Amino acid sequence: MAEQQVQPLHNEKHANTKIKNGINLEFLKTQHLVPVVAHEFGRVANEFPMAFVKNNETGKFQAVALFGLEPGENLFVDGDKWNAGFAPLAVTRYPLGLVKHPEEEQYGVVIDEASPLVGEEEGQALFENGEETDYLKRRKEALISFIEFSGVTEVFTEYLAEKELLAAQTLTVDIKGEKKDITGIYMIDEKKLNELSDEAFLELRKRGYLAPIYSFLTASHQVARLARLKAERSA
Repeated sequence: MAEQQVQPLHNEKHANTKIKNGINLEFLKTQHLVPVVAHEFGRVANEFPMAFVKNNETGKFQAVALFGLEPGENLFVDGDKWNAGFAPLAVTRYPLGLVKHPEEEQYGVVIDEASPLVGEEEGQALFENGEETDYLKRRKEALISFIEFSGVTEVFTEYLAEKELLAAQTLTVDIKGEKKDITGIYMIDEKKLNELSDEAFLELRKRGYLAPIYSFLTASHQVARLARLKAERSA
């Protein structure tokens, strides 16, 4: 797989650079999970199962969409096609990204020059006469939103963990009569959620957490979809 060549975006250096629409399938086909933000849980739940994974070094949890049942497997990439009706923001922001400047509170835009979506022949121009195009402005807004949404999602996830609403679970899927266990993931504990006091439940509502919680819970039905896709693929 081609190495990434991430460079700061510059109006002179990238004066003729264009970005093609689409997502980087080359990178994605080996990703079995991708971070998601609470603002997109509703849309993610229509396509993919979700889980929380724990960073063993920091002890922090992160919400992810599951694209496969084991590391290195993405059941939604078929050749050069993305077989889902939606792709999470972590996927669609590529080949652009934001990097925080160490000394300042500011972010700088970076671009992966090695991406198959980047070139000078076809796609959307990033600069015109040295000025940012409307396309680039929209992309930058989306990148900033993603950073903000990620912060909100982190607070949401920490709150769930603090209230002990996240529980380690093993998902068992049935692939053509063969049982397979997915371990190392955490889910929202529905039993504990239902046992919350009225006061604690009201607090969830006030914080705007009920919608993402219920979206997350409905996403568990998508595990069967992954099992079906895997069975079709092995057929």
